[in-house]
Amino acid sequence: MQLSHLAMHRNVLLFALVAFLSLVSAHQALGTNVDLSTPVFELTDPNLHIENETDVAIVVMGATGSGKTTFINLASGSNLRVGGGLKSTTSMIQVAEPFILDGRKVTLIDTPGFDDTTKSDTDILRMIGLFLATTYRGGKKLAGVIYVHRISDFKMGGISTRNFRMFRELCGDSTLKNVVIVTNMWDHVSTDVGEAREAELAREDFFFRPVLEKGAQMVRHENTRDSAHTILRRIIQNHPLSLQIQRELVDENKDISQTAAGAELNKELMLQMEKHKKEMKHLQKDMEAAIRSKDEETKRELEIAAKKLQDEMNRIQADAQKLASKYEKEKADMEDRMKQFADQSRRDAEEAARNHERQMQALRDQISSMEDDDDDDFFPTLFKLATRVILGGLL
Repeated sequence: MQLSHLAMHRNVLLFALVAFLSLVSAHQALGTNVDLSTPVFELTDPNLHIENETDVAIVVMGATGSGKTTFINLASGSNLRVGGGLKSTTSMIQVAEPFILDGRKVTLIDTPGFDDTTKSDTDILRMIGLFLATTYRGGKKLAGVIYVHRISDFKMGGISTRNFRMFRELCGDSTLKNVVIVTNMWDHVSTDVGEAREAELAREDFFFRPVLEKGAQMVRHENTRDSAHTILRRIIQNHPLSLQIQRELVDENKDISQTAAGAELNKELMLQMEKHKKEMKHLQKDMEAAIRSKDEETKRELEIAAKKLQDEMNRIQADAQKLASKYEKEKADMEDRMKQFADQSRRDAEEAARNHERQMQALRDQISSMEDDDDDDFFPTLFKLATRVILGGLL
């Protein structure tokens, strides 16, 4: 009877070991295809780390230098590059390391502003549009969008209003209930001044009032992790929704120039063009006057100014023309790269499965050979086998 019980215990241990090592081996095989370490989005890998319905992705937008990246780093513990001067450092989309908040895995996405110092507004719109369309086409929706605004700004000038208009056209009205406007840099102003600006932003139709009336929220950020997490808690329970530009590009199959954001950008470009045409007429009149008065020095200065202005007008015209054509090319390149990525992932998974089966067969053979061992050999061998798996791999 004692020998029977001992044999039974040995069989139970062997069964448990096989089950445990199967899980370890499967985890090792699947883990070879998962990489969560890359913080910066590249067009070959728009990974939002959304694996189930409890995972949350949130896009952060705003003007250059508004503190988007600082907010993301503070909330997530990431180390995305932050600008310290007038030059933009977020000239590409960055995806922060996912982190856990209230049991939810949260991924924050950093975007460049439409006043970027290294890329044109058309480049920024194509980049954001391509990213959002690709993730949406892959079945991933956003739980919300944060728009960051500096309360320290003396006024909401042309750059800020242009950024916010583009933001509105990207989101659309139906998504505004998932939008949070975050005012920051409160330590740069007195309480009275900050509160007066906050009230004006909420009261004026020219600023945030229209979106607040349609469900958006406006909250203060106190530049602490607790404050950032409190803001995120307003979003993480939201029902994920698609943005207007995602529906336009994917569901309606529109060209990017036909989207609301594309139309808004083209309108801005045309307004700039009209402004420059008027400036050119004034320069031409001044040049004619300089020629009549034989003022060669003034004439040369005006010629230089006219050339710069003409170059700017040519750039605006080229930007307007290339918005659609370049987006379609980048979209085709993206689809090709994503297909290659999917094919490689499939091949990697198949190879991992084959390796897993080979390892498990070797494990079964080794355990089978242990069944005839006496007790003095059985338990030390069992312990060594389990230790090797846990510490350094299956075999």
